[in-house]
Amino acid sequence: MRNIFLLLGGGAAGAVNGLFGAGGGMVLVPMLGKQSGLGEEELFPASIAIIAPICVVSLLFSGLQGITLAQLLPYLIGSAVGGIAAGLWGKRIPVLWLHRSLGLLIIWGGIRYLC
Repeated sequence: MRNIFLLLGGGAAGAVNGLFGAGGGMVLVPMLGKQSGLGEEELFPASIAIIAPICVVSLLFSGLQGITLAQLLPYLIGSAVGGIAAGLWGKRIPVLWLHRSLGLLIIWGGIRYLC
């Protein structure tokens, strides 16, 4: 039964990520927190490790729809630099601040999509 729950949770994360281009981690992080026993600091990297292959699959399907690597390259480079910076300095930021920042970012994004 637990494996079915985990498969459904992974499927929901993949569907959210595929449909909206992001957000699979919002499904995975709470699920991982309850099911895996990982601590706060391990949850987000674990979620990213699961979401990364989902993003690759989404990229392949998007590539079939006319999006080229040349169009994506500036964003990929910027994302890599941001990811490296977050990896180097992110552990110095209190988890509470990270949670609140993410919450504000989600609210801001939601308002932008509604307006």
